[in-house]
Amino acid sequence: MVERTVALLLVDVLEAFFTPGRPAYYPDSVKVLPPLRELLAKARQRDRMVIHAVERHRPGLVDFEHHKLPVHCEIGDDQSPYVEGFEPADRTGEIEIPKRRYSAFYATDLDLLLREQGVRTLVVGGVKTNVCVRATVQDAFAAGYEILLAKEATNSNRPHLAEASLEDIDRYFGSVVSVEEALERL
Repeated sequence: MVERTVALLLVDVLEAFFTPGRPAYYPDSVKVLPPLRELLAKARQRDRMVIHAVERHRPGLVDFEHHKLPVHCEIGDDQSPYVEGFEPADRTGEIEIPKRRYSAFYATDLDLLLREQGVRTLVVGGVKTNVCVRATVQDAFAAGYEILLAKEATNSNRPHLAEASLEDIDRYFGSVVSVEEALERL
């Protein structure tokens, strides 16, 4: 059996954030794709668990998040597909966790799944640092996981908030590390 105490958690690597013209798109988002590709390749090479935490809202139904944000990432729309190459691979231990809130832990079975697999450390990357990534990291910390956030593998359309979030994450919730260090841990 493969040792699975370390897992890769990718947050919202979806067309909505990376394709021009989509409501959640911002030009700097694409800068995280090369480091995310490195992390994903290493996790697959080492047979680590890979969690794809992605927004999945139900079409036509009220969703509390829509009080703050425009409708986005509805199941089956043109925003919800994965960025090419980031689709979950057809292998044991690589799964999608649909989420309807910013945190991948809130109202999902992510914590239960990770605990059952013996995961204790999460290497994290994705978008946006100050929203979904931060909420996920904060909840992971509250659940007792060691968190390594790969700095080059996350950003935001609000750089000042991303920087503040990185500072807070490193101080209070986990470690902000280089992609190289994250790759070593995978």
